[in-house]
Amino acid sequence: MRIMIATAGSRGDVAPYTGLGAELRRAGYDVSLATTDAYAPLVRAAGLGFRRLPADTHAPAGVRGKRELMRAAAGFITELGEGFADAMDGGTDLLLLSTTTAPLGWHLAEATGTPTLGVYLQPTTPTGDFPPAVTGARSLGRFANHATGRFALRMADRVYEQAVPALRRRLQLPPATPTETRRRQEQANWPVLHGFSTALVPRPADWRSGLKVVGNWWPHHDLTSQLPTEIEDFLRAGARPVFVGFGSMAAGEGERLSDIAVRALRRAGLRGILQAGRAGLAYEADDMLTVGEVPHAQLFPRLAAVVHHAGAGTAAAALRAGVPAVTVPVTADQPFWAGRLAAVGAAPAPIPFSSLTAERLADALDLVVKRQTYTRAAADAARHMATEDAPGQTLKAVKELIGG
Repeated sequence: MRIMIATAGSRGDVAPYTGLGAELRRAGYDVSLATTDAYAPLVRAAGLGFRRLPADTHAPAGVRGKRELMRAAAGFITELGEGFADAMDGGTDLLLLSTTTAPLGWHLAEATGTPTLGVYLQPTTPTGDFPPAVTGARSLGRFANHATGRFALRMADRVYEQAVPALRRRLQLPPATPTETRRRQEQANWPVLHGFSTALVPRPADWRSGLKVVGNWWPHHDLTSQLPTEIEDFLRAGARPVFVGFGSMAAGEGERLSDIAVRALRRAGLRGILQAGRAGLAYEADDMLTVGEVPHAQLFPRLAAVVHHAGAGTAAAALRAGVPAVTVPVTADQPFWAGRLAAVGAAPAPIPFSSLTAERLADALDLVVKRQTYTRAAADAARHMATEDAPGQTLKAVKELIGG
């Protein structure tokens, strides 16, 4: 049985599927992960087949404002759609689709008869329980939350308006708009598994039956590997440090962010580990260490706190480690996840990226490190997350869909 997982975006949009794919492979399936070239090493390191999806995952320099972001996203999706069909040429018996790839994958499934299953990292279906993940964390009330959710879906459909007609022509399918196709999937109760924890987002009662929340799929890493010697030495040299990282966000902001982070950490009397990331954070001193990519599962449990951009994966990894966070959301769904961490008590109110100063960061760090209430809340959530079995639930859904 050949399973293809299709995803595209930043590292956080890809890494969780390497863990899911590895678990499915251990269950006896032939698993490939289709994504962009930048993540081929990540995919192969998990023992999965790599299938290429075209597109540049980095937004063009200077993109500002919602209209420019929408145009950039539409260009990315159009480029992605042009090569999506090619990724299926290796043969596929089941297609697992992410939030980004589902509106393209549905057309491939229609053309080939291949069964599909949604594997989403964000909640996208409208609900009265909370606002759309792309609009922030502030609830507008049940009716307005739901209405805003429907509007957010229509805006998302617009991103696919160029890609879908071109893909359907290539597949020799009759015309259909992205909105029409999505509504057909909803009416058919298309199954979607959501890979986040109910500790952060309980399943809304007003969702249709085909939508489930199964817990996190964690990025694959070698369980026998050790942290680099320089990190081990730094961890042993003093009190638990604080991790500061912005993942794939804030390109070109490294010098400013490094200065803010170091001044804040020293003002709070804390040691720090700065993750370079796309921003390019860097600082070297006895009380500071700069690192590259490090498995969160190995490093985070040994920290005092984590300062991050509130990407879904990093937010979940800090919570899983039972470590409190200070969130500095930048864009997209990050304010939503930052708000969820604050709501469960594992982080204080988010500091918007545009408002970040050394003084605000130092005050927040002083709060989360000295007040044990944040650590206790994170530990409670970690215990809840440990009871969830996302790979097992996914394997069950796969067997129900294709038999065996």
